[in-house]
Amino acid sequence: MKPDKILFVDDEAMALKYFERLVGPLAPVITAPSVEEGKAILRARGAEIAVLVSDQRMPGERGNELLRHAREHHPHIVRMLTTAYSELGEAIEAINSGEIFRYINKPWELDSLRADLKQALELAELRNERNELLRDKLLAQQSQLLSNRLGTLLMLGAALLADAKAHEPAVYQFAQAALLCRPVDPEVDWHRWEHADLLQAEAQRGAAIAMHLRRWLQDLGPRVDGDAALTVLAKVVGGELREGAVWVRETAPLTALLTAPAGAAVTHGQCAWLAWLLWQGGAAQLSVDAGGFSIRPVAAVMLSGDWLAAVMERFRPTTT
Repeated sequence: MKPDKILFVDDEAMALKYFERLVGPLAPVITAPSVEEGKAILRARGAEIAVLVSDQRMPGERGNELLRHAREHHPHIVRMLTTAYSELGEAIEAINSGEIFRYINKPWELDSLRADLKQALELAELRNERNELLRDKLLAQQSQLLSNRLGTLLMLGAALLADAKAHEPAVYQFAQAALLCRPVDPEVDWHRWEHADLLQAEAQRGAAIAMHLRRWLQDLGPRVDGDAALTVLAKVVGGELREGAVWVRETAPLTALLTAPAGAAVTHGQCAWLAWLLWQGGAAQLSVDAGGFSIRPVAAVMLSGDWLAAVMERFRPTTT
């Protein structure tokens, strides 16, 4: 939704009516008679609002409190303060603190008021275009994160297994299971993470996964086959042994290594499914079963040289 409305907050009924009449030709106007009601409108309709104009001196909280709230929770909104000349110092303070784009003197001068609001609407449109471009860029980086994690798992498998041919089928079946579970891209709080910090966190994540996988492989010991291997799998992923297969209801333990939010700690349990696949050389496959999923033994797959690229391509989200 593109923000295109002006929210005007003032405790004087005549000011609300007059503002709406003057400004209505520029953009749709929403009015509120208090800071409290202004905050309620922002909570309910913040995505629709391009410009917020607030009077300063009102009963209860003052206008700059509302503008500070909008800055924190709705940073896309262009904020303006309307004041009497005697309150000019408070307006200047609000500008210096970054809470507002501009102040409007009371009483209003019609042409000046419209000119200021037109500039504010133009600024809001520019911010919206910038945010959309930034969002597209970040979403692209976020979708790459899932593929990058898969590549890291392949490298870790190669480093941990003495059998050079066992790690690729294991990671392939891990990826196929994740695709069947329809993985979501890892959540990334882009207000928190700079690109370099994210790379460092992902490198540390890979090191933690390597440590847990090494422990799992040591604990699992020599490979066993058949029901013995499935019994181990049922235990480590919290599944149920059913007629030559392990049935699981929850898929989070099967996908968390790929889909966990950026910066989330890696747990030992999250590494169990991949560790078991590495232990078995990838000789198992996930399929949909009634009310859940089943993992059944299969022959190890023969993979082409470009299988990883093909899987990564399938991880990319489709645009609608």
